[in-house]
Amino acid sequence: MTDTLPVTAADIDAAADRLAGAVIRSPLVPAAALTEMLGVTLSLKLETLQRTASFKERGAVNKLKLLDGPTRNTGVIAMSAGNHAQGVAYHARRLGIPATIVMPVFTPFTKVAQTEAFGARVVLSGESLSEASDEAHRIAAAEGLAFVHPYDDPAIIAGQGTVGLEMLADDPDLDTILVPVGGGGLIAGVAVAAKARRPDIRVIGVEVHGYASMSDRRVGLAGAYAGVTLAEGIAVKVPGDLTGAICDVLVDDIVVVDEGLIEDAVERLATQQKLIVEGAGAAGLAAVLADPGRFAGSRVGLVACGGNIDPRILSSILMRGLARGGRLARLRVRIVDAPGQLSLLADTIGKQGGNIVEVHHRRLLFDLPVKSAFVDLIVETRDGTHIHRIAGRLNDLGHHTTVLSGPEG
Repeated sequence: MTDTLPVTAADIDAAADRLAGAVIRSPLVPAAALTEMLGVTLSLKLETLQRTASFKERGAVNKLKLLDGPTRNTGVIAMSAGNHAQGVAYHARRLGIPATIVMPVFTPFTKVAQTEAFGARVVLSGESLSEASDEAHRIAAAEGLAFVHPYDDPAIIAGQGTVGLEMLADDPDLDTILVPVGGGGLIAGVAVAAKARRPDIRVIGVEVHGYASMSDRRVGLAGAYAGVTLAEGIAVKVPGDLTGAICDVLVDDIVVVDEGLIEDAVERLATQQKLIVEGAGAAGLAAVLADPGRFAGSRVGLVACGGNIDPRILSSILMRGLARGGRLARLRVRIVDAPGQLSLLADTIGKQGGNIVEVHHRRLLFDLPVKSAFVDLIVETRDGTHIHRIAGRLNDLGHHTTVLSGPEG
């Protein structure tokens, strides 16, 4: 059945030869901290180490190297608001191929600037990816440019499939590979490569809730996908026809994870594995967090497919993670509004081992007596129980104290 698919194992082997020396052969590394925490033997394929911090370079290189001379001279065009844009732009410049990238007008300036820095002509057009795609095809027809699709192209799929090839070369005993799914180029290629070498291996896709387009396609549904997601790299409304055909035959299952699990996975990878990933890159771990028992006793490979996350978003995720874990909490303390009271409050918290991060006086609340005040404090603590010990001590000293946010006591 697999010999009728649009991409074969031989195509992926040939792509691997073309990619040699052009992209990093990223390592598959043990995730020791997460393995210990979850009871599942996990390894991480670090595509975050690519020059543009994404696996998208693989497909781009394979596609560009397959172009004939006249097409290379005329140039290529792609539509993307993220990793595909940078992968095409970077390697087109390296290979001496003129590149045009059409990006929606809402694309963050940093991504536009980075794509331009890689030598591409950037055209901002359309309020959506669909509208940008329409403009890219119009320009391609008008200027005779070769369109480089982000996922639904045999050359792109074959290039992405080298990820699976390398994973099994590094660990032939993997039982399961978890792959983020957007348009399906990565999972389609990985499935072809992996199943050709290990027909018994499980290849499982991971989608984010709100953009379960590939799993819905497999059961004949067509959803209305929308919403803001941290995993924007896999927020694809319409998966590919070629990728879908491969997934129908070779992908064992596709799971859908909630937004909160994506955030949790990004935070855990950063704090426990010291690895920075974007939301899509954390999808595989999110699937394990959702149901560790499903993977118990298995050797699981996770594809950390990209590391392009906004530093502000990452900062917020890390701070929220501290709050969820009880390392940051908010107290409200009622004190007498008199000199020295705040000093006594700080002294008590310090002696209990807490670190005051922020302080706000609330003197003008109408439900307070005029000689009283509320003090809201954000306190850094050791763990989830520490803040309740601090609050207990303050109450013992006569300061009515409430834990406003933090772990339950």
